[in-house]
Amino acid sequence: LPDLSQADIALIGFGGSAPAQVLHLVAKAVNDHGYHSITPVRSQSMEYALLQPPHRTFLNTNSSTTNQKQLIIYNLPPSLTEYLSTASQEEASFIRSRLFLSSNSPTNNQVIITFDSNHGSFLGIPPAATEADLVSYVYSNNAAFAAQLASASLNALSALDQSAASQLLLETRSSDTVLLIGGGGREHALAVALAQSPLVAKIICLPGNGGTQAEGGKISNAVASDGSPMTKSDNATVVELVKRLNADMVVVGPEQPLVDGVVDELAVECPGVKVFGPSKAGAELEASKAFTKDFLQEHNIPTSKYRNFTSPTEAISYVKSLDPNDRQVVKASGLAAGKGVLLPTTQEETIAAINEIMSDKAFGAAGDICVVESFMTGPEASCLAFCDGKTAVLMPAAQDHKRALDGDEGLNTGGMGAYAPAPCVTPELQKEIEAMCVKTVEKMAERGTPYVGVLYAGMMLTPNGPSVLEFNCRFGDPETQVVLPLLETDLYEVLRACCDGTLASIDVRFKENVSAATVVCAAKGYPETYPKGMEIGGLDEAGSMENVKVYHAGTKVDDANVTRCSGGRVLAVTGMGNNLTEALASSYKAVKQITFQDSSGADLKHFRTDIAKGAIRKKLRIGVLGSTRGTALLPVIEACANGNLHAEIVAIVSNRSAAPILEKGTSLGPTVTTKFVSSKGMSKEQYDAECTSVLVGAGVEYVLLVGYMRILSKDFTEYWTGRCINVHPSLLPKHAGGMDLAVHQAVIDAKETASGCTIHEVTEDVDGGPILVQKVVKVAPSDTAESLKAKVQALEGPAFIEAIQKKCNTTISYADAGVSIDAGNSLVELIKPSCKATRRPGCDADLGGFGGLFDLAAAGFKSADTIIIGATDGVGTKLRVAHMTKKHESVGIDLVAMCVNDLIVAGGEPLFFLDYFATGKLDIEEAASVVKGIAEGCLQAGCGLIGGETAEMPSMYAPGDYDLAGFSVGAVHKDKVLPKNVAAGDVLLGLPSSGIHSNGFSLVRKLVEKANLDYASECPWDKNAGTVGDSLLTPTKIYVKCCLPLLEKEMLTGMSHITGGGLLENLPRSLPSNVKAEITGHPPLPNVFSWMKQISGLDDHEMLRTFNCGIGMVLIVKKDVVEEAKTLLRDAGEGVIYDLGVLSECELGEEQVEMKCTLA
Repeated sequence: LPDLSQADIALIGFGGSAPAQVLHLVAKAVNDHGYHSITPVRSQSMEYALLQPPHRTFLNTNSSTTNQKQLIIYNLPPSLTEYLSTASQEEASFIRSRLFLSSNSPTNNQVIITFDSNHGSFLGIPPAATEADLVSYVYSNNAAFAAQLASASLNALSALDQSAASQLLLETRSSDTVLLIGGGGREHALAVALAQSPLVAKIICLPGNGGTQAEGGKISNAVASDGSPMTKSDNATVVELVKRLNADMVVVGPEQPLVDGVVDELAVECPGVKVFGPSKAGAELEASKAFTKDFLQEHNIPTSKYRNFTSPTEAISYVKSLDPNDRQVVKASGLAAGKGVLLPTTQEETIAAINEIMSDKAFGAAGDICVVESFMTGPEASCLAFCDGKTAVLMPAAQDHKRALDGDEGLNTGGMGAYAPAPCVTPELQKEIEAMCVKTVEKMAERGTPYVGVLYAGMMLTPNGPSVLEFNCRFGDPETQVVLPLLETDLYEVLRACCDGTLASIDVRFKENVSAATVVCAAKGYPETYPKGMEIGGLDEAGSMENVKVYHAGTKVDDANVTRCSGGRVLAVTGMGNNLTEALASSYKAVKQITFQDSSGADLKHFRTDIAKGAIRKKLRIGVLGSTRGTALLPVIEACANGNLHAEIVAIVSNRSAAPILEKGTSLGPTVTTKFVSSKGMSKEQYDAECTSVLVGAGVEYVLLVGYMRILSKDFTEYWTGRCINVHPSLLPKHAGGMDLAVHQAVIDAKETASGCTIHEVTEDVDGGPILVQKVVKVAPSDTAESLKAKVQALEGPAFIEAIQKKCNTTISYADAGVSIDAGNSLVELIKPSCKATRRPGCDADLGGFGGLFDLAAAGFKSADTIIIGATDGVGTKLRVAHMTKKHESVGIDLVAMCVNDLIVAGGEPLFFLDYFATGKLDIEEAASVVKGIAEGCLQAGCGLIGGETAEMPSMYAPGDYDLAGFSVGAVHKDKVLPKNVAAGDVLLGLPSSGIHSNGFSLVRKLVEKANLDYASECPWDKNAGTVGDSLLTPTKIYVKCCLPLLEKEMLTGMSHITGGGLLENLPRSLPSNVKAEITGHPPLPNVFSWMKQISGLDDHEMLRTFNCGIGMVLIVKKDVVEEAKTLLRDAGEGVIYDLGVLSECELGEEQVEMKCTLA
């Protein structure tokens, strides 16, 4: 619990409720007895409720300002499950300790008052007292009264303890079995939430998925009597399973069983079982869009203009009768797997859509009835409500992303991500939408079809207010994966209350100041043709992250206990945080760990990288307080409309009923709250509280005072600290405190030559807040107060715009596009020391310039006699191994090796190197590891790392992926270019490779998979190598320093770097056409290649044209210098040198490499 010692009043445990009795008590304490500081603890609804009439009280959390006894108002947990929660237990312990302390201390300065929300009253009130007398009793220091309150509180807590004790006994414990129908991400989220209830013993999922199978604990998938997995979920199967399990509750996830009447059948066959979900008649709200539109119209619940048709001819005639510019939406009335809504843009497309649905039967019988409705504009919100047949309780609104690709492009899907709470749904909109849901439930009950379950209202927040797009009769997917993690109340208790018709008795609470975001990971190709069966990697790593939960959808666990993809939408990775930005960061960090690896090792995972981007960069919501014409507001309105301000005006409030500024609010449309608030009979603080309640209800984030003729209270300025600005008609601090013409006259009287306006933050010190913007005008000798006012007033609007721009920070940065300049700069600083270490004569290997410089003369080369050699290469799919093992240092060495080894084959000395690192999202540590490896490779090759390019391209690469390219430049005297004078009789010397090097990895990865290994498996070909990944990532050997002495003595006639294509393809590249190589001394295959040969079944010939097979470089030397060459090689550190063979004459058309030995 927070420190409450400085609070006059502490409100503890009220959650989402704000009982009128408690509000009245707090307001009375503040207004009549001088209480001021109010601290809420898990009481998130109190602040807004206290601001509103009739209470009009600021929730001020500053230090105590009264000498009265501290009031602690405690909400008794309304249920056992709420009481047993960790937060409630902490609160109850605090209350007990304070009660015992007060009973033992004659000077105790606290009074604890407990509210019983189940009975709507305070506990322990003396018979002669009323609730209105409570503060007076406290104020009078009535010890007997305080003792009676304390006793009642302790008795209530003791009763809860007794109920908790009974839950510990087997014979009295509630241990219900829940059957959960469905197998998607929604059902996994429901199962996880239900499992948190102490009242639930088992959740059986039918059919469930790989996630519910692996979850363990209370959660499992349904099995038949013989132990085999159950896959069918038709009504008969559900009824049979309910009876076999003796289930206490059935929770229906998808819509189809509801539409098929599973609830009705269970009511007949299993009458004692609670079923959460609407009846078949209730599910008609989703099953028939035509029914829903008629229902909404009949009961005056806002929706778009529409017509229902059973004849395509009539539908087309109707469309032709409309204004061609009046855009329509065409819907198949029945269930169409979420695909039955078409969005034509022209009248011709609308007619084609009608034919597609009704004539072509694109959606089968679902299109027998067609709905044609007016196209609505505005943000969409997914609003889910718990319903018990009598009333509804709205959950935090969510927003989802339907399109498959970033930027809301691509095909429609079931949903690629979601987040909650949705910032676009303000407190007042939340109340308005909840009222629509309540009305829907009430009217369904009046029809004789009570609605029990979740009502999912798809809302369009139009310029004319919220309007129903459609109803669904179940939890949304992926909305459930962000809404349920925010739920604080026991889900099972809520569902049970819905089934019992007692939802009104439950305080449905959601977590304070917490956001959730989910990113859906789908199979590449979804929602069209997509692969299945990929192994899902990284689940443990992602699932172990703090504030992350990975929900499964299209997954299954195979016989080897490997989780594989079995659907289009595979996972929903949900992150939590104190705000939406934190939640998204957690989610995307976890997504980065996950792979969908196919048999070739390719990652076939697809996800959107822009979930909630619009919400994070939403427009600043501006509220206005004004008393006059509001002339300075006009430029702000225009700037908002034309996009020059990333802001919108959402509320205009005035203390004058006839103020022209209210007309400006009305002209902006019905979604802008425009209100006159009378100050009659109110204190300054009460008036400011009511105005604040209007602003907060409209979701205002920033307040403008535009000609506001009131001095604001300290409570107001503290509440809006840093979020409220005023325009003053002078250059503050001059002429502070004055108003209107009086200020301008004061400027003239002071004979000042300049005046202007000032935008400043509003504080308790009138006109004394921090200055944000000042605009200056010259004062002419002929100016009057009126003429000067006109000059200054013309600047007030632009000054407001400049101040708001500073607040909005409207610049769209590289970071907004997914590219971090700071990260790039940090990387450069991190790798500079590594690059500096590669300095050599000719270059200083310094980074940061536009190009890298190299001085040939300083390196010992004369330009007239020198040829420049260039070589470029990459690392290939060996990078996939680095990605999978998260070991990135060695691939940098590989990159250098592949380039410089090619370069020395031409006889040159490597001089400098440049790299290209491309990624979807720059991970500084990862990139630094790669570049440090590149620097190490340059050190081994003796060349300078003089520059490179780091390209962050979110739209080109998936987060977590990167690619490499290297560029090496060397020099050789023009008379020493190789190959040179290669002839029959020359000897072939072989230098050993360090392993597979960097070629053939597409096959290597496939062979690892074929052997049922992963990169963390123990290495089967070398027990000392550690893991498979460690061995495969052995860096490519760099041959520069051992070969340079031979080049300097001109002992080599040719060289061949054995890369892709092996010995058979690479050696001929260094031979003239009349010469062939006779290989007589090829060494036996190293262990790694023997293992590859065994697993692949390749013969010697295919091995030699695929891998290096243990020989990484071939040197061609004249016979008479062989021994001297070997000596130089040994002096350079080469311990093993193979006598590989000799060159002989070759006939035209004859193979240039003849194997005269085997690889055994």
